[in-house]
Amino acid sequence: MLVDSPPEQRAEHAPAPPTRHVARALGLLLSAVLLVLVALASIAIGAKGLSPAQVWHGLFHDTGTYGDVVVGERLSRTVLGLLVGAALGLSGAVLQALTRNPLADPGLLGINAGASAAVVTAMTFLGVTSLTGYVWFAFLGAAAVGGLVWFLGGSRGATPVRLALAGTAITAALYGYLQAVMITDGAALGKMRFWTVGSLVSATDATIVQVLPFLAVGMVLALALARPLNAVEMGDDTARALGANLDRTRALAMLSAVVLCGAATAACGPIMFVGLMVPHVVRSFTGPDLRWILPYAMVLAPVLLLGADVLGRVVARPAELQVGIVTALIGGPVFIFLVRRRRTAQL
Repeated sequence: MLVDSPPEQRAEHAPAPPTRHVARALGLLLSAVLLVLVALASIAIGAKGLSPAQVWHGLFHDTGTYGDVVVGERLSRTVLGLLVGAALGLSGAVLQALTRNPLADPGLLGINAGASAAVVTAMTFLGVTSLTGYVWFAFLGAAAVGGLVWFLGGSRGATPVRLALAGTAITAALYGYLQAVMITDGAALGKMRFWTVGSLVSATDATIVQVLPFLAVGMVLALALARPLNAVEMGDDTARALGANLDRTRALAMLSAVVLCGAATAACGPIMFVGLMVPHVVRSFTGPDLRWILPYAMVLAPVLLLGADVLGRVVARPAELQVGIVTALIGGPVFIFLVRRRRTAQL
């Protein structure tokens, strides 16, 4: 619920000692190293594995061999996974801070489903086929559903559970609409059967180039809001006392979340739970300071997304599970655990 935080929570926002800053910086560096290792694994592992020598040759000495071609294809997939993972991690952290709701996630709040429904509508009924064309529909759908969930959840009186329930109900209805469109339109089914579950399979250099400007704007905006969102998390009265412009901060935070979620969904379809799980893990060792949570989420969310993508290739060889299915299989139990833990804490 959007109320002022208790004194003990405000104390958590007190300045950290220098040793903790060093530990956070070191942890962020180690997270970046882990991200590099997972990205290399994403390039090397697939239906046919590649040796480190083949990966190196394909990255820096492309001569058109089979290994070089495979590296080129997987590199586009990996780069898109890095960008989309960072976008989902940032948007999840921003939404949790904005709503003061630890269960907030672009997927659970229906934002991804709204973007997906708008994209499918544009592609099927309006003939929009380019990413730069339907990404605007993704923004519109994400914003509309985000506002509707906020309204149905109780607006300023919203609780985490009510928001999650409203988002789940709207998501179910929108996915029913998506399935109906694909069943009645064979061409749409062929184009979107992988996209609707969340997939990096169709990643190309062109996709990356088209989506990069939107993701870059959303990421810069989200990172710039770290300090004012810290104030928002401490409650309206405290935030005003600290000089925060609440209306502007909320509007910009929602804008950054919509841009990040809309662009990510337009590029590879709806992927759930990444924005929920990563900020929770990050908070456990950074504390509530968004100046650290956001950079950590930006680094570790791609680790989760690429790791899930690699796992999907390994467990179903020579076929593969799409990354959206793998994150749902992982995230579902995590979400149940978080809800149960929250209920226990409130008893």
